[in-house]
Amino acid sequence: MQTFSDLRGEHRSSADLPLFDAPAVVRTFDTPEFRGVTFYEVEAKSILNRIPASSRLGFEWTINVYRGCVHACTYCFARPTHEYLNMGAGEDFERKIVVKVNAPEVLRRELRKRTWKGAHVAMGTNTDPYQRCEGRYRLTRGVLEALRDYANPCSILTKSPLLLRDLDLFTDLVESVGFAANLSIGSLDEDVWRRTEPGTPHPRARMEAVKKLNRAGVPTGVLIAPILPNISDAPEQLREVVRAAADAGASHVSPITLHLRPGVKEEFMPWLEREYPELVADYQRMYRGSNAPKPVREEIADRVRAARRQHPLPEPPPDPAPGRLTPEKPEPEDPPEQLSLLG
Repeated sequence: MQTFSDLRGEHRSSADLPLFDAPAVVRTFDTPEFRGVTFYEVEAKSILNRIPASSRLGFEWTINVYRGCVHACTYCFARPTHEYLNMGAGEDFERKIVVKVNAPEVLRRELRKRTWKGAHVAMGTNTDPYQRCEGRYRLTRGVLEALRDYANPCSILTKSPLLLRDLDLFTDLVESVGFAANLSIGSLDEDVWRRTEPGTPHPRARMEAVKKLNRAGVPTGVLIAPILPNISDAPEQLREVVRAAADAGASHVSPITLHLRPGVKEEFMPWLEREYPELVADYQRMYRGSNAPKPVREEIADRVRAARRQHPLPEPPPDPAPGRLTPEKPEPEDPPEQLSLLG
């Protein structure tokens, strides 16, 4: 393995990663929250990723400043993307985190281009922009500052109350061009949370973040995601999440049933056999493909609708006529660069 001195003059090893031209700086931190985790610091050539229209996701552009995630969610749909880096979808995904250290600077360069039309940008669509290392690297904040300065609408999905750190930027974005946040809270069941999402912040801390953001005027919803059949889909479990979301002033509540794409299923099923062996046969029947059967999904959606009738969400405030921040003046356009399809 090659070694060199980084910007701090520290002796660091490097590693070649597919998808990146230059070797990554390999870094570890001797602190309890990062023990056993290796960070691969890379220089990204582009940061705005275009999503094919066929994906039907409701947005066309995403930003992912990290690849891999210490949240270690058993069902994470992004796990197979680590294989493009010659890493594994299992423990490697949770313990080898790729960090695009120049993300804010690259984004400003891309937002300056005359060809950029200010499309909505979604963050948190692959791995969590507020996973623990964001507290150290602060790349998500740098990206948000760029989006604010260029008056570009955006949204964020996360499982971490760390996003409260950037409330000032969210407020600026809401008032200028539009911003919304979503907290993923699949269950408030303590046992389910500890088994399925061992690296995430407590779901009640996430729900408290929903309350604080909405009280500050930042529209924030709850994704009950994913809902695991026969694990977190009982009517009383779903009702508890909906009631808490209504009390927190959530702008919306949306259920999403577990999806097991190829590459994820191979990681999920061994976990299920360890944690819920009595459910393995049921899941093998249900998940012959990537989705649970339609009747299962419809029953879960009906349970959430029933809970919402019992605990209605607050009426949204009327949309104010937003002012608009003045973007920085464009500079001469850089030569075109190919965007990465996988962040």
